[in-house]
Amino acid sequence: MDQALTKIPEEKPMSAKIIDGKAYANGLASKITAAVPSFNTATGRLPGLAVVLVGSDPASEIYVRSKVLKTRELGMRSFEHILPSDTKQEDLLRLVTDLNADDAVDGILVQLPLPKHLDENAVVSAIDPSKDVDGLHPENAGRLTAGLSGLISCTPLGCLMLLQAQLGDLSGLDAIVVGRSILVGKPMAALLLRANCTVTIAHSRTRNLPDKVRQADIVVAAVGQAEMIKGDWIKPGATVIDVGTTRVERGGKKKLVGDVEFEAAMQTAAAITPVPGGVGPMTIMTLMHNTVVAAHRRSRLAVPQLC
Repeated sequence: MDQALTKIPEEKPMSAKIIDGKAYANGLASKITAAVPSFNTATGRLPGLAVVLVGSDPASEIYVRSKVLKTRELGMRSFEHILPSDTKQEDLLRLVTDLNADDAVDGILVQLPLPKHLDENAVVSAIDPSKDVDGLHPENAGRLTAGLSGLISCTPLGCLMLLQAQLGDLSGLDAIVVGRSILVGKPMAALLLRANCTVTIAHSRTRNLPDKVRQADIVVAAVGQAEMIKGDWIKPGATVIDVGTTRVERGGKKKLVGDVEFEAAMQTAAAITPVPGGVGPMTIMTLMHNTVVAAHRRSRLAVPQLC
């Protein structure tokens, strides 16, 4: 007699959890808003953020506008300085010096990139490290590497917040950071080391990059190349933080994509940030976070628990 065949149900592909950066940023915003009144009571003033824009780059104008609006929305003071594109180096440095001396200003952000005739390193280095809310001053970068307190670069800090919200304790996890910029890659690696991860720093020229990514429990993609990291590079169960933003044309329309092949990575990762809506909302909110932290430190007040 023929044996009955039992149909084995097809296994459904994994579908990663979407890490909602906007939702986390909204929660952080609520904590920042709650911290401002007590600071005002203690000091008689509001935390202040000064943003400097040189020139009229459309993308930079959008970023500056959003930062100004968010500062005001959270109850803090905003100081905007819009300078012409032909501003001289000495004039920009003089403005930075004046902002350093202004007690109403707790944070200074000079929007990058600057016009090519200006020396970005000199301008960033001229900012008072205690007001360097972008976390790019060499002193703050060095303090991060040394494990000391300081202001931390906004995007890496936001990535760390999302990772800890998703995974809790990161101790012992294998992490790879694909990208080595001073804005994201290097400070991100330092933050992960400080969180007791085992960290690999890779980049577009790393040999056997797919194999290295496949070993990682945490993948932070910050290389700036659209969908460079393929879905089948992702270790099953890994957490993926995609920092990349590139506009590509799909079906005659422009679409914003990250450094990770999102749909394919969804099949293996446990959790992943989308683009847009993942890391982006955190970058502005960590700038606000850093402004509040800087204000309390400068006023010799205990820093509130914000994250």
